[in-house]
Amino acid sequence: ASDVYKRQTYKQMNRVLLKFLVILWKLIMLLPRSVHLILGQALGRLLYLSSMKRNNFSKKNIDLCLPSVDQSQREEIHKSNILLSGRIPFDSGISWFWSDKRINSSIDYDIRGLDMLLDEQKHKKGVLLFFKHSLHLELDARLIAMNAEMYGVERVHNSDSFDSIQGSGRLMSMQGVCDRNNPLKFIRWLKKGKTVLYATDQDYGMTQSNIVNFFGIPAATISAPLKIVKSTNCKTYFINTFIEDEKYILDIQEMRLDQTNEINFSIDLNLFMENKIKSHPEEYLWQHRRFKSTLGKEDFYAQDG
Repeated sequence: ASDVYKRQTYKQMNRVLLKFLVILWKLIMLLPRSVHLILGQALGRLLYLSSMKRNNFSKKNIDLCLPSVDQSQREEIHKSNILLSGRIPFDSGISWFWSDKRINSSIDYDIRGLDMLLDEQKHKKGVLLFFKHSLHLELDARLIAMNAEMYGVERVHNSDSFDSIQGSGRLMSMQGVCDRNNPLKFIRWLKKGKTVLYATDQDYGMTQSNIVNFFGIPAATISAPLKIVKSTNCKTYFINTFIEDEKYILDIQEMRLDQTNEINFSIDLNLFMENKIKSHPEEYLWQHRRFKSTLGKEDFYAQDG
């Protein structure tokens, strides 16, 4: 009984702390965008000077995936990547808490290829819109969803309290979101001619994955996409996002991937994504343990490894 009480007390304290932090976060988000950029730079420097595990994951992934890049350049990419990570709370805060009007008046962005996507939607053609995990992915999703009807696939957060905040934030512009482990829901969306945002560039374990190279390294790659495409007869598009002179660029392209089997489909998709990542490597979310299933959580990603 004592242990149960301690756990309940601990959870309650965490909920109270989270509520306080969210209130503080929302207050900070009332400040102008120019102040957010300054705060983001400061936070990025703090992160770079820290000994966070994720800094180590980022470095190991960059060194592994970009061997042809000079070491000094890789170090610069890693530094820029951590510094840009300081923007994440501010870009996410904008996407979850700001109104469309404030975003349009404060954020400079351009969506290329939007007409193609809107035409697919007009003709009720389902679109599986692949994207990569960028540092600003929450803002990317908000921007595209403000301009086209959009549904999303997500991974449920470990914290129920934070998951509620994340869910309500994403629904500021998304028509609906569902857990990646509930494919029937977004398959129904695609069959109804909806557009669904979907990312495949993380390691979700080997249960429903194939081993397919990512940057030439064997990686657990989710096997579901081709099944989804074939069962819904949807189109496949990719939205590439990057920052150019402080303008957020969202570039939408149709993809024609090899559909002969799951492996070939994933090979094409991974290669396509790699080329987009290479064009702006400092903006990619290298902090995830992308190769944990194939290279080992402790073996490859050990702090001193």
